[in-house]
Amino acid sequence: MVATSRRYGGWAAIGVCAVLMIGVASAGRAGVLDVFKKNAADRAKAAGVVETADEVRIPLASLDSGKALFLSLAHEGTEFRYFALKSADGRYRAALDACDACYRSGKGYRQEDDKMVCNNCDMKFAGIQIGEKKGGCNPHGIPSSAAGKSLVIKKADIFAGKRYFPGKAS
Repeated sequence: MVATSRRYGGWAAIGVCAVLMIGVASAGRAGVLDVFKKNAADRAKAAGVVETADEVRIPLASLDSGKALFLSLAHEGTEFRYFALKSADGRYRAALDACDACYRSGKGYRQEDDKMVCNNCDMKFAGIQIGEKKGGCNPHGIPSSAAGKSLVIKKADIFAGKRYFPGKAS
């Protein structure tokens, strides 16, 4: 009997681990774990983003990992969501967190490796395409430029994308 218990005991532990992993994954998809995520203001502060009356300055060092930095600005009752990243070709890029086709869903993008993925239709776009390709579910590029140690984005260029963000700011 002891040998049998040891043999099946290992399988029971594996089963318990599998159930826990499925539960955590399901909770993450359901948004239960969102409490552990930072909001856009917290991410901006942690990254050292500086806003002036006319522009947003994002430290290049905060983008060097290749991970997209998701941010937002409220203006005239609308929340404008956008992101910036350093693409695989070494260029710094910025785009609205809304695609040209699925923006009405309000779901934006997520990042998987070096690709941005539309949260509505799951289309994937290489970071090097941001600001280069337009239409479809491509991220809607925002003009930006590296100046010194910052990526500079004019607020007017962000606000020009108002049609991609119907509704009121939260």
